[in-house]
Amino acid sequence: MTLPQTTPPAHGAAENTGPLLPLLTLSESHDLLRLLQVIAAEDDELAEEAHWFAQQLTSRIPPEPAG
Repeated sequence: MTLPQTTPPAHGAAENTGPLLPLLTLSESHDLLRLLQVIAAEDDELAEEAHWFAQQLTSRIPPEPAG
């Protein structure tokens, strides 16, 4: 599956330069997603960017198992 190249709305923090970092575990990915969703729910300058990153992460990881 090839995902389209997009850039985040606010600060351009996700640049495709440099080496890739080691992958997160699925558990770490879900923890990060929850954190991004909390930040995205705030009414501040980072909310839009956090929302964008949360959407990107959601599209790349499987749903969290129930239970």
